[in-house]
Amino acid sequence: MATSDGWYLIGPLIAFGLVGFLGAVFWRMGLQPTGSPGGPGREGYADGLAIFGERDDYGLLFPAAVTEHPEVADEIRRLLADAGIRATTAIRRDGRVSILVFCEEVEEARRLVGSV
Repeated sequence: MATSDGWYLIGPLIAFGLVGFLGAVFWRMGLQPTGSPGGPGREGYADGLAIFGERDDYGLLFPAAVTEHPEVADEIRRLLADAGIRATTAIRRDGRVSILVFCEEVEEARRLVGSV
């Protein structure tokens, strides 16, 4: 049985107001959807899912070395593993292979790779 005084509308109105308020706060913080600089098309996104803002963004990983050959990249990974540095590889858009490490270890990894 519905009440005639309208108190049953307060809960949904508060919920809609709260969602609108949080949406405005997130929009103001810069968490709005972004498109390509040239317009609303998809040409600014990498192939597949657009998880990162830039094409060469690997999140917490940074490139320690870039090589043309996957065999050389595997050797560099083994060298870094022997030194206790965790590394992985990623194939770039131009076909070269990047050896990626965490930001805390990037300077040491570059020193080791440069000394070889």
